[in-house]
Amino acid sequence: MAKKKQTKMVDIKKGKSEKTVVLRADRLNEDKWDRTKRIEFLDIEKIQKAKVLMVGVGAIGNEVAKNLILEGFRHISIIDMDYIVRSNLNRCLFFTDLDADKKRLKAEVVAEKMMQMDPEVKVDFYTKKIEEMPEDFIPSHDVVLGCLDNVGARLHLNAHSYYNKIPYIDAATLGLVGKVQVVIPPETSCLECGMNKTHMKIMEKRFSCTGTDITFFEQKMAAEITTTAVVSAIQVREAAKLISGKQDKAIRNMFYYDGRTNVADELEIELNPDCPHHVVE
Repeated sequence: MAKKKQTKMVDIKKGKSEKTVVLRADRLNEDKWDRTKRIEFLDIEKIQKAKVLMVGVGAIGNEVAKNLILEGFRHISIIDMDYIVRSNLNRCLFFTDLDADKKRLKAEVVAEKMMQMDPEVKVDFYTKKIEEMPEDFIPSHDVVLGCLDNVGARLHLNAHSYYNKIPYIDAATLGLVGKVQVVIPPETSCLECGMNKTHMKIMEKRFSCTGTDITFFEQKMAAEITTTAVVSAIQVREAAKLISGKQDKAIRNMFYYDGRTNVADELEIELNPDCPHHVVE
């Protein structure tokens, strides 16, 4: 077997031979975050140190969880009190038929699958309502992502995030239509600024009962995976911008997406002077 020829170069000043450092063409491929580092406004070190709270791990939450891992976030808290049913399966990549048969808790399954995607990620999960968590829970995070399907929980997140000056990014879909609202306290309007009488009527129905049982039945809404994929991608991208200190590049109001007509736009939401979160004492 022929011996491999070793390349040498001569240091003329020192009069001795040294081995040549050979640069391999695939060296950059060994860095897991090489492509992310090439995005000028993303700071991968800040992203990896940030503490993210994701509330709701249904259709949007599944996509957001996947995106958070691939974007480089390493410290994630997720909260959802619900269990998996078969109707979740056509738009939730982390759930299986077996999970539905066993009625496994959504938060537990998503946390498990996230850490399988990347063992270096730390995921804490909670199987409660966000309203039941301690007062210091939301403020212990750097950014909050709302992936919810009810008004009450959204307003709770909005209020506590705004009061503690933590960015809140809310996402919602209805069939082929979706939206993402970025709330940056105290600079922007908040979620409640854009609420109308219809939202308040839903709130009144939901909380008109006594005790802890809910007597109001809310009809299921249309859901579609490509819309979910779009809004979840926007949601995580904006979180990465804010964590990277690039607030000037972030959405300042609401991103609106309509898959029926292939329209995407940013809509302005004015600060409501009567909103309790903006009252100046």
